[in-house]
Amino acid sequence: MKGVIFTGNRQVEIADFDDPTPGEGEVVLEIKASGMCGSDLHIYRSPGGGPELAAKLGLGGSGKPVIGGHEPCGAVVARGAGVPKHHAPDGGRYMVHHYAGCETCPDCREGWSQLCKVGPMKVYGITADGAHARFIKVPAFTLVPLPAEISFEAGAAISCGTGTAYGALRRMNMTGGKTLVVFGQGPVGTSGTMLGKAMGLHVIAVDISDERLALAKSVGADHTINAKAKDTVEEIRKLTGGKGAHYTLECSSSSDARLAAIRGLRTWGTACYVGEGGTVTIDVSADMLRRQATVIGSWTFSTNIQDECTRFIADNGVEVDRIVTDKWKLSQATEAYAKFDKQQMGKGMLLPD
Repeated sequence: MKGVIFTGNRQVEIADFDDPTPGEGEVVLEIKASGMCGSDLHIYRSPGGGPELAAKLGLGGSGKPVIGGHEPCGAVVARGAGVPKHHAPDGGRYMVHHYAGCETCPDCREGWSQLCKVGPMKVYGITADGAHARFIKVPAFTLVPLPAEISFEAGAAISCGTGTAYGALRRMNMTGGKTLVVFGQGPVGTSGTMLGKAMGLHVIAVDISDERLALAKSVGADHTINAKAKDTVEEIRKLTGGKGAHYTLECSSSSDARLAAIRGLRTWGTACYVGEGGTVTIDVSADMLRRQATVIGSWTFSTNIQDECTRFIADNGVEVDRIVTDKWKLSQATEAYAKFDKQQMGKGMLLPD
């Protein structure tokens, strides 16, 4: 089979790999859609590609390039020993929770494999072969069912970007009728905008791209702010009667956006950071203490929350497919990532040739 490798310095290679054979406790999915995530750009842009980024993040791995793509969605084509047919039936539609830990520590048992301290911990698409290929081999415990009413493309989006937004919104314990500001309208931020609206929030979308702001508006944003053209905090206060937002979700990793996410809050507001990388400097007294602000971080989601997100989307008719603006065949991966690198499009998908 063919698989996409990030070799570094914005280069993509399509290489030949053996079709995977499942071992004990493993399943092979035929990929129907593989999402392109903003965090893929960290690998794509890194001088050393995936191995360099894995080492930098302390994720280990073999030190060799692996097949990219950590938003897998597909259908079961093979089961290894010890996997009951009812757990992964032939043709069954599944997403993958793209981490695998020791399976037995408290975090793994609760579905948080990415927090495993026992190891070895795999991250599909970074330290183990991912979904930018025809097939992917994963442990059966990483499978999350995909309801028939949700497309494979939407399932791929839920497998990281959309699921990450849902997990962050859930952590803020939001109540409807209040104001949410979402900073960054890439795939995660646009998902946050769409989900926030479905949860009954008044949503303000912030970005520096007019194209992405237009997409945010089309999927539910009540207001948009171009942070390159206007003072974001001032605009938030204008839109909230001078009080500020109840909740902010920062998805861009921009230092300016991170600071605005705190300063745009009202007293007792909650800010949640999702964007990876970068730094921010705040005045703890003025920005947090004296405004009773809550600032939290949220890193992706558990298998249980991925399943909960999927059911929320199905039950509420959230049209996740609307954030998918670009689709390519696997053989067009070079073209796909060159466009995605400009950060002006919505969600991108690689589909089978």
